[in-house]
Amino acid sequence: MTAPTLMKLLLIVPHPDDEVYGAAGTLMEYVEAGHTVGLVTLTKGEAGRTLGLADSPEALGKLREAELKACLEEIGVQVHEHLGFPDKYLQGQPFEPLVEVARSAMLRHRPETVLTFPPNGSNGHPDHVTTHRAVKAAWDSLPEAERPVLWYYAGPTPPEQPELQAEYLPPNIERDVSRFITRKLTAIACHRTQALSTVDFIRRFAARITTETFHQV
Repeated sequence: MTAPTLMKLLLIVPHPDDEVYGAAGTLMEYVEAGHTVGLVTLTKGEAGRTLGLADSPEALGKLREAELKACLEEIGVQVHEHLGFPDKYLQGQPFEPLVEVARSAMLRHRPETVLTFPPNGSNGHPDHVTTHRAVKAAWDSLPEAERPVLWYYAGPTPPEQPELQAEYLPPNIERDVSRFITRKLTAIACHRTQALSTVDFIRRFAARITTETFHQV
């Protein structure tokens, strides 16, 4: 007898805000349908831009933690694990503990689907790339019958940078989340310290506010 699925979707990402731009609408839809969704955030985001809202990396990490909590309350995420790996330096960390975090989360929560970054990290960010490698290694380590479905964030157009194009994976799942646009924008706005990232995302990928796209492995 197959063990019951305890979670519909589990995100494993490095930074506060990595959950919201590309997946908030999907999470909201699943929660509305009565499903449990979860998030593992590997860092506090303490190495990001402060926009004058924090005067030290430690203060920024605490502020981003509070921003993330507000965002997840808006989305309705029921399960959140926030770890303290060093922001911006995941690639220099011992690899196996990162793999074990991902493997443990999959085994404990038994998600139907796991979502993380693609091989090129979407934008080449080393934390994104390292998180992809750790999640994929954890997924590969599970018996095939016990693996969740694996999704990657996937933009509809290839990246402009030649070094990212080789590992670009096009979307094969497209989800219309337009009816959640008001709540999704509210959730995005919870990440006040990331206002410049928000502006950049909307300027370059406005369509992905209402249409969330993924690559299913």
